Parts: sequence; C-alpha cells; structure tokens
Amino acid sequence: MVFRIVVGVDGSDSSLAVLDWALEEARLRSGQVHVVTAWHYPVIGDAAGKAEDHDSFGDNARRAHADALRRASGTGLAVTGEVMEGHPADVLLKAASGADLLVVGSRGHGGFAGMLLGSVSSHAVHRAQCPVLVVRTGAETVQG
Repeated sequence: MVFRIVVGVDGSDSSLAVLDWALEEARLRSGQVHVVTAWHYPVIGDAAGKAEDHDSFGDNARRAHADALRRASGTGLAVTGEVMEGHPADVLLKAASGADLLVVGSRGHGGFAGMLLGSVSSHAVHRAQCPVLVVRTGAETVQG
C-alpha cells in the first residue's frame, strides 16, 4: 500500500514550505502527495457580493494551486491535486479521508489575521481521522 499524504496549500510562502516538507516525507516513504487548495468567498458586509469578485477568489486559488503543482513537478513523485470551494478546514478533512497523513501550515492567508490565524490547523488537529502534522515555518514543528 502506498503512503498517501494530503497537504493544504494556499499560495502563501509558509504553505509552500509545508508542501516542500510533504514532498520530502513522500520521497522518504516512497509515497504520493495530494495537494489541496481550498477557497471561499468571505461574507463580510454586503452579502450580495459581485460575481466577478467571487470568480477572482477562485481564479487566485487556481493560480496558487498551479504554482504548487509546478513546484512539485520533477520530483519523481506521484503528485495529484484539487481546488475546491469551501471552508479550508472542511475541504482538507474531506480530502484527507483515507489518507495516512494530513500536513497543514499554522499560518497562511486568513480573513481577520488576529482572529483566524491557526484556525484551520486547529480544526484539522481536532477533527481529522488520520494523523496531522502542523508545520510552523520559522519555529518548531508541532505534531497533533
């Protein structure tokens, strides 16, 4: 059976460091990596929003995801990926169903920096059905 790692990437420098960690772990275990980029349109203020604003969030996520897949190319590893609309924690938990390891960062693109930083990793650690590794760039790695 192949060791399957799911990694969350949002385009931030810290999430690319998380991807690098996951790729190295997959190399060591002869495993595969599934790169997941989640996005959602924040409902703040005017709930109506504009269609083009909504579309730009998805476009940005797809660009970040494509950059991550390019970064992973040439590693010789089996790398797959998906971009999904939804709350990042929920999307990652769904993608990690049946995975051997979920790897997330502790900081990325958040809505209200002081309030949401770390909310996705915390949610993953407490609710995932597989082991979770939280990679903190510039600090020690915290396992959950």
